[in-house]
Amino acid sequence: MKNLPVRLLFAAMAFFLAPCAAHAQTAVLNPVDLPTGFESNSAQAMEQARARVAAGDFTGAVRELSIYVAAHPKERAPARLLGDLYYRQGDLATAERVYRAIILNVADDRETHNRLGAVYATQNRIDDAIAEYTKSLPGTDSIADLVALHQRKGDLAAYRKSVERDAESMPSISSLQGDLGAVYLAEHEYSRALLYFLKELDLSPNSILGLNHAAIAYMDLGAYDKAFDLLNRCRAKYQYEYSCTLNLAAADLETRQFEKGKALLDRAEQLEPEHPEINVNYGYLADAQGNWKQAVSYYVKALQISPYTRDAYLDLGVDYEQHHLYDLAESALLKGLSVVPTDGALHYLLGRTYQDQKKHDLAVEQFQAAFRSNDPAVATLAKVRISQLGGSAPQLR
Repeated sequence: MKNLPVRLLFAAMAFFLAPCAAHAQTAVLNPVDLPTGFESNSAQAMEQARARVAAGDFTGAVRELSIYVAAHPKERAPARLLGDLYYRQGDLATAERVYRAIILNVADDRETHNRLGAVYATQNRIDDAIAEYTKSLPGTDSIADLVALHQRKGDLAAYRKSVERDAESMPSISSLQGDLGAVYLAEHEYSRALLYFLKELDLSPNSILGLNHAAIAYMDLGAYDKAFDLLNRCRAKYQYEYSCTLNLAAADLETRQFEKGKALLDRAEQLEPEHPEINVNYGYLADAQGNWKQAVSYYVKALQISPYTRDAYLDLGVDYEQHHLYDLAESALLKGLSVVPTDGALHYLLGRTYQDQKKHDLAVEQFQAAFRSNDPAVATLAKVRISQLGGSAPQLR
């Protein structure tokens, strides 16, 4: 539902693509591969909608699922999926109405508050989005979104201190340890993040959020063996959990185990085909195997599933820039920045695109924006570029 994080590998003079990781979710029995004899109209309605999505028929999926939801207004899972499909089609007003109808029935439905937060964040309603994401805690992966929103609002330091204070004052509450780890992860402080994810797992060994977050932190630190251990443990415990499957696929792709990664991507698509990051990762795989035109087709498909897929815009920009298709690169990157205006990697790559075209002032402006991001790897690269162009980095870090 939300924009999902992509992990980028940087070198001094080039951008490299990296597979897309999934936010973890709470455990929900998936209608795929249900035991023989299991009868559930709700599960069947969701399975049929997902089958249509997998076949590229978003309109039919929405039409059929909306009929079911209208007839079963108190069933939350199909309604959430319907809201997700409206959101991914860019119909934010209808998505909001669907989510609000769920909350009218169940005021403390955290998964729906999380989704409503995404709608408001997309509409740049920062305070409303913060309020909804906050209501979704604990139990949902909203911290990265809250970090981004507080950064845009200008009070990130105060928010971080409040999360640190809660975790330190209540060390036996696992979700608070995980929340603090997620703050550090969003700020690219991987070692500190891992410390708190491991504290969360000590208290709640089967936490889906903890297992996925700790694995992502290990991957960012280059400790893939430990990441694989956690993700395999997650899949063994939660056979139908999408995030465990997708993140294990991402780990396989990063370690160039392409056949295993492809099989897991296929499984993730079977579980929940409505997620655009599946196609981002198929695109990464195509790029890694030297077929950039096929990769572009996957990134475009991801954007057809959801126009808010930051990673697809970034990866399109990478491919277009590397093949000197500068107009296309600019278009993709500017659209990405309309989704995530403060994203350092998008600003950096747009600066590269302008620099390649000798648009000096525009390039410096984008590199300065990248320098102000909270990603130290991006900031370091941007500072070098600014120096090369004869500019000066903002004194903000």
